[in-house]
Amino acid sequence: MAQSHASLFFTVRRNKPELVAPAKPTPRELKLLSDIDDQDGLRFQIPAIQFYRYDPKMAGKDPVEVIRKALAKTLVFYYPFAGRLREGAGRKLMVDCTGEGVIFIEADADVTLQQFGDALQPPFPCWEQLLYDVPGSGEVLNTPLLLIQVTRLKCGGFIFALRLNHTMSDAAGLVQFMTALGKIACGMHKPSILPVWCREILNARDPPRVTCTHSEYEQIPDTKGTIIPLDDMAHRSFFFGPTEVSAIRRLIPHHQ
Repeated sequence: MAQSHASLFFTVRRNKPELVAPAKPTPRELKLLSDIDDQDGLRFQIPAIQFYRYDPKMAGKDPVEVIRKALAKTLVFYYPFAGRLREGAGRKLMVDCTGEGVIFIEADADVTLQQFGDALQPPFPCWEQLLYDVPGSGEVLNTPLLLIQVTRLKCGGFIFALRLNHTMSDAAGLVQFMTALGKIACGMHKPSILPVWCREILNARDPPRVTCTHSEYEQIPDTKGTIIPLDDMAHRSFFFGPTEVSAIRRLIPHHQ
């Protein structure tokens, strides 16, 4: 039985943050964000963290270097992520596809994955060390849109922590980006699902257009600095295992 991480403390040694740019030249253009994406309530940074066990198939390979190279290749397809967010007339947001790159941090921690305990649930110890807040990088405008830190562990595993400008992607979009990064890290030459802007270029067709009014995305008055009342919410972690999923299925009527 692994110990609880409630009292776990460890040291993280970080290299100097660097910019990882696309591995090949990418289009230099301005892309307007949709009215859905540039709402005030989405103008913040959102973090994510993933833990990876040691894989014997990775023997002799450095996860930091593998991910760094795969990231540069992935940004060729996801090149807007390598740009910077600008604000135009009427506070309209747009991505300036400069190809400057995203922030990447290489790190090492004197801890094993087993020491984090059986339940990898937040709050994680030394969180601020696993995803270092590079000074000046937390703004929404005119800063890198992604911050990634890969931390090697003593056991051979690693921690992948990421901070994303939420105007650029929702959860589904982030999963698509991470899937592409993972597949390219495993040797693929391109994502199995291309981002929509790549499909537009390849197919030489007009971008999709909104053809109806979505009242659910109308602006809501902001009363506390964010439309999402994070400070008023109870923060709890929870886990859906086989028992919980079975219970939910019993509550949902089966479709004929």
